[in-house]
Amino acid sequence: IDPGDDADKIIEIAKDFKVRYLVHTHCHLDHISGTRKVADATGAKVLIHEQDRPLYENLPEQARAFGWDVGDPAPIDETFTDSDVIRFGKHELEILHTPGHTPGSCCFRVADQGLVFSGDTLFQRSIGRTDLWGGNYEQELESIRSKLFSLDPDTLVHPGHGPDTRIREEKEQNPFLQ
Repeated sequence: IDPGDDADKIIEIAKDFKVRYLVHTHCHLDHISGTRKVADATGAKVLIHEQDRPLYENLPEQARAFGWDVGDPAPIDETFTDSDVIRFGKHELEILHTPGHTPGSCCFRVADQGLVFSGDTLFQRSIGRTDLWGGNYEQELESIRSKLFSLDPDTLVHPGHGPDTRIREEKEQNPFLQ
């Protein structure tokens, strides 16, 4: 999930596994800059939400805005949409489309583990920025309330940045959602 700027570390860990997919919660630079390197090293397919395709395809422009050079993005092999399921081992990764941070922002739920990977949609006591391309504050709040707050309150939230939290804690204590 989200091979950002840790490509070498991911490749080192992945050498002991069969990596079939690289899935992206959204297509901002800090979450996709390592995609080409990891995809080339592992042979994994690149999967994104269709609504983030323009962001993904403009990775070099995103990088230049921050003084980076990341080369051309890896080809997109497949896109996913809300409620799609990706099977891995004996687990299932359910796609929850949560637009707001970007048009194609998604969270990935592993129900049998009581876990959701929230990308930059929901953080401990915060939410993702909406001042970048395609961001929409009201849409992000609605996504969190309708898609994430409907999950079991004990669901562990593993965000794209910062410490883990639980759905219950964010319902009760997140100042953006009160």
